[in-house]
Amino acid sequence: MVIKESYALREKRLSSDGRFSLENTEVINMFDYSGTKWKAKRLHVLRLDGYKDRVASMYGRTLEATIVHHIYPAEEYPEYSWCDWNLISVSMATHNKLENRTTGELTKIGRELMERTIPGVDWRKRKK
Repeated sequence: MVIKESYALREKRLSSDGRFSLENTEVINMFDYSGTKWKAKRLHVLRLDGYKDRVASMYGRTLEATIVHHIYPAEEYPEYSWCDWNLISVSMATHNKLENRTTGELTKIGRELMERTIPGVDWRKRKK
């Protein structure tokens, strides 16, 4: 799980003259989940959703939400990281179903949620 907001180099390569080369180096945007800004945003989203697992409620279940999930992953879509429409309150059990906890990749259910979510459209304001 990525926990720092900065551009980091996955690996560095030494060139033949002993200097670091950025050639063939992958740069990753890492989101800061421990920062004050995220903690405030997380509380805001949990309050918006009434501390209820919004995914479980789609299936008629009521669970307490403790986690805020990025529907469009923050590492792949940094431009959507702070948008309310891209954040959803879920329980730990639901979060584990949305994303592979080892690789961080979306599961089939996570991809389906992403496909149903239209960028820029606030799904919370839809008629129920």
